[in-house]
Amino acid sequence: MLLGHELREYREARGISREDAGERIRASASKISRMELGRVGFKVRDIEDLLKMYGVTDRTRMKAYLQMAKESNEPGWWKRYGDSLHKWFTRYVGFEEAADHIRVYESQFVPGLLQTEPYVREVISAGNASDEVTEQRIQARLERQKRVEEDTAMRMWVILDEAAVRRPVGGQTEQGLSIMSGQMRRLIDLAENYPNITIQIVPFSAGVHAAEAGSFTILRYSEFELSDLVYLENLTGAEIVDRRPAVEAYTKAMTGLSVAAATPEQTKEMLKQILDELEKGRSAAGE
Repeated sequence: MLLGHELREYREARGISREDAGERIRASASKISRMELGRVGFKVRDIEDLLKMYGVTDRTRMKAYLQMAKESNEPGWWKRYGDSLHKWFTRYVGFEEAADHIRVYESQFVPGLLQTEPYVREVISAGNASDEVTEQRIQARLERQKRVEEDTAMRMWVILDEAAVRRPVGGQTEQGLSIMSGQMRRLIDLAENYPNITIQIVPFSAGVHAAEAGSFTILRYSEFELSDLVYLENLTGAEIVDRRPAVEAYTKAMTGLSVAAATPEQTKEMLKQILDELEKGRSAAGE
C-alpha cells in the first residue's frame, strides 16, 4: 500500500494517466489502480519500468523502491500461524509492522505489544487449558512483541485507563497476583529504559474523559505522505479507518487523554505503587 501510494504520487505529478501507465507495463488502467491501492502483488520489473516512466532517476531512491517491491511479495511472519488468527487481525498486523509511530489508548487490558508471556497466556486462554489454536495465537502475540525490543526507531505512545492496570488478570489468587506483579515490572522497565516508548495512565480521579467509547490505535507512516490509520476492534471483528474526519477525531481524543492522564513520571510512580500493593497481596495470600 505504501509503495502503491508513492507510485500514484509520481504518476500524478507527471500528469500521466492510468491508461498510459498500464500500457507501459502491458497492463490495464484497472491494474494500475489496484497496484496503487496495494491490492495486488508487484513485479519488480514493472515497478522499475513505471519509476523510469515517472522520471525517478536517483539510484538510491530507485533501489529503495525496488527493495520495497520485493519485500511486499514476501509473506509476513504472521502467515505462519495460518487459520489460528482472524483474517481481520492479520490485515492489521501488516499495517502495524509498517508503522513507525504507534499510539494506543487501552481501557481494559495492557496492550498486546507490552504484555508479559504469563499475562498473554491468561488473556488468550481465559484460564482454560491451551489447545493448538490457542497456543498459536499466544506465539503470534509474542512474535509481534519482538519489534518493541528490536526496533528502537519505532515510537510508541501508550495511554492506559487505570482500570487496565488494576484489573486482576488471573484473579485474586497468588498466581494471579504474580501475573500482575510481573506485568507491572514489565511496564516499569519499558517506561524507565526505553526512550522511544511513552506510557501514561488516566487515573480514576480524572472522571469522564475523551475516550469513554473504548480502546483504539492510531498508526502513522512518517516517511510517506499517507494519512494516519485508526484501528478499532470489537467483539466479532475490527475496522481500519482512514477517513480524515474520523482520524482527526481520534487524534483529538488522544491529545485530550494525554492532558487528563498522569505525566510519564507520575505514571512510573503509580505503577510502582500498584506493584507494591500486589506484592503485599501476594505475601498475604501465601501466609
